[in-house]
Amino acid sequence: MKNREEILCALSGINPQETGFGYTLSVINGKYKMIILYWLAQHKEVIRFNELQRCIGTITYKTLSSTLKELEKDGLVFREEYPQIPPKVEYSLTPRGKTLIPVLNMMCEWGNKYVTK
Repeated sequence: MKNREEILCALSGINPQETGFGYTLSVINGKYKMIILYWLAQHKEVIRFNELQRCIGTITYKTLSSTLKELEKDGLVFREEYPQIPPKVEYSLTPRGKTLIPVLNMMCEWGNKYVTK
C-alpha cells in the first residue's frame, strides 16, 4: 500500500527521492539505522564495534557491520581503523550525522510523552 507522500508524488510526477522527506527516509530507513545513530549520539566521542553491539543487544555482527557501512557511505558515520593486533575500529557521528541529534532527541521526547505506562 502506498503512503500519502508516494501517492502525492505519483500524482504530481515527482520522484519521492527528490523530496526532503523522501531523501531523509531513504538515508535512515532500516531496522537498526536509527538505533545505531541513537547510540552513537549517546557516546559523545567514539564507540568501538563490540561496545556498540552490546548497547544494541539484538543485532548480529553481520547486520551491524553492513548497516554501519551504509551509514558511512551516506556520510553519517565515521569509521577509524587502527592497524594493530587485535584490530581496533572506532565509530563516531560525522558533522552531518550530528545534525540528526535534534531529530533523535525530539523522537525520544515524543516517545516519552506517549508511551503507555
